[in-house]
Amino acid sequence: MGEVLRRERLAQGRTLKDVSEAARISMPYLSELERGRKEASSEVLAAAAQALGFGLAELLTRVRDDLVTTTEATRPTSTVSHLAPATSTTSRGATSGRGEVRLAA
Repeated sequence: MGEVLRRERLAQGRTLKDVSEAARISMPYLSELERGRKEASSEVLAAAAQALGFGLAELLTRVRDDLVTTTEATRPTSTVSHLAPATSTTSRGATSGRGEVRLAA
């Protein structure tokens, strides 16, 4: 959450002091939130988001989008072909070369 708040604040060219005053939360507390050192109530998060010009739902959407992007970027990719045996036996007993895997959607 904090990363999203900080990124938006900096994108708007605003200071911690400005946003903390608009949100009516202390500047040190907002700083701790942005750095991920404090957890905030939904009321505090909503106030910080409102001070930045959007609502709590938008903040949560942005956080979710960041998590999805991060997860996709760090997820290892693999193929099924390395799991198939080099040769396989069909139901009739003949070998067909490289194994084939078909996935149904």
